[in-house]
Amino acid sequence: MKPYQQIVIAECGEPLVPIPLELFAVESPHPYQLLGATYAEMSPYYLRKSVLDNLIKAQEYLQTKHPGWRIQIFDAYRPVTIQQFMVDYTFSQVVEAQKLSIDNLSAVEIENIWQQVYQIWAVPSLDSLTPPPHSTGAAIDITLVDDRGKVVDMGSPIDELSARSHPNYFANSNLPAHHYRQLLLEVMEYAGFARHPGEWWHFCQGDQMWAWLSSKPVLARYGRVEK
Repeated sequence: MKPYQQIVIAECGEPLVPIPLELFAVESPHPYQLLGATYAEMSPYYLRKSVLDNLIKAQEYLQTKHPGWRIQIFDAYRPVTIQQFMVDYTFSQVVEAQKLSIDNLSAVEIENIWQQVYQIWAVPSLDSLTPPPHSTGAAIDITLVDDRGKVVDMGSPIDELSARSHPNYFANSNLPAHHYRQLLLEVMEYAGFARHPGEWWHFCQGDQMWAWLSSKPVLARYGRVEK
């Protein structure tokens, strides 16, 4: 169990609503669909209504600072089935990158790989007390696109399993990546979001992680939801 999963959830019942994609930048097809994830009747482009309202607020604030810039949505609502797919996919990628054979690994070695995977991926839990953040409809993975439609260089890609994913990794460098990460943080905090302490791209509002990161004791208001 991760520390934020100890936060109590007082589900408010707010619905998932579709994200008006014309307001934002998006990748098409969805990055996880390219990897083979099957959404069937579901869509990753949903959020809780208040979370979406505040994401639009963040976008509007961004454009006061950089006219023509947009938030690019990488991922939003994520069913537990997709969480399971991506956890398994990442496990296989780690095995492949380290040139290992799963058949020759000990139980301890396999557990070590899972610990690497869970550095950035939440356990695909069906327990109502410990939902994956994205399965609540209150978490979103994003980056920035400039006024020419070019994705801003943040120093590392979303979902990279390395220290470069840490928000302040480039804080002491001369690279512009830290400035842009701070810009993203500023516009999202303006709209009431909190940033994952280990992922520059992950923001949340109203879920367990958001409550855990709050400066005062609060309950989470969003639990796992099925669309």
